[in-house]
Amino acid sequence: MAAPRRSALAGPKRFRLGPRAGRTLWLAALLVPPAVFFLVFEIIPMASALVYSLYRWEGIGRGEFAGLYNFRRVLFEQPFQAWTINAFWNNVVVFLTLMVVQNGTALFLALLLGANPRGTRFYQVVFFLPVTLALVLVGFQWRLFLNPLVGIVNKTLTAVGLESLAQPWLGQESTALFTIIFVNAWRWMGFPIIVFLAAIRSIPQDYFEAARLDGASEWSVARHITWPLIAPAVTIIVILTFIGSFNWFDLPYVMAGLDGPPGRSTDVLALYFYRTAFGEVSGGLQDFGRGSALAVLLFLFVLVVSVIWVRILRRREVELT
Repeated sequence: MAAPRRSALAGPKRFRLGPRAGRTLWLAALLVPPAVFFLVFEIIPMASALVYSLYRWEGIGRGEFAGLYNFRRVLFEQPFQAWTINAFWNNVVVFLTLMVVQNGTALFLALLLGANPRGTRFYQVVFFLPVTLALVLVGFQWRLFLNPLVGIVNKTLTAVGLESLAQPWLGQESTALFTIIFVNAWRWMGFPIIVFLAAIRSIPQDYFEAARLDGASEWSVARHITWPLIAPAVTIIVILTFIGSFNWFDLPYVMAGLDGPPGRSTDVLALYFYRTAFGEVSGGLQDFGRGSALAVLLFLFVLVVSVIWVRILRRREVELT
């Protein structure tokens, strides 16, 4: 029997994608927008900074090709070398202090919460709540709290009989940087707590029960079971803390100022780069060449050290597990 003819009034034949082509189109729709965003706002600015660093600049006007002249000035000529070294070591202090104060305290609190005490969910919310606050808001809030005359910190110390500890926390070189680091730790501590807690809860309970049946103390359980098995979470927190410490800008800018007062004790590389490229509050001078050279050096330093640390910490994860 012959097949029925297609009616002339029937609509056009529909085009259908195969499952593989549809999956490819769907992946492209997901990947292309962020790839374009990354290209426009990351790759092109970084390439532009590299190009700018190779030229002399007069205000916002680009001059002649200078090669590595701007890098040489930043690293070897005074007073730029002294400013670069000072800002760099302040970043190092920020990183080391945050590792001890912020991440060390976060690990301790995560171990406590890992035992599921009463009110665990409430404590998780309380610890993570500051992370949800805008960083600029946190900076202005704590700047008011730390005001030497009307701030709640000095008033509380005076009220409890510790007026000898009341001081201008942001107004003296010995305390300014560590005060801002403390505020940063208060704001961000909830994030490593959640990461460590998630890693602890992913460990099978059989491991803990077997260790306790063998008479292991809680310290031994934490040292020989919990610590090795949360190594991937530790790697994530260490790398993010390192990158964040050397990209530190918002909080010191809001709480102290663009010039890194007092006496550049709160100056960090990101602040130094910003005022070099766009001008200081006091002087108003700007040098795109030196600023771009600082940006390139900072990017290369963070990239190289992060890659090395990831390799070292990944190897440690394998050794521990």
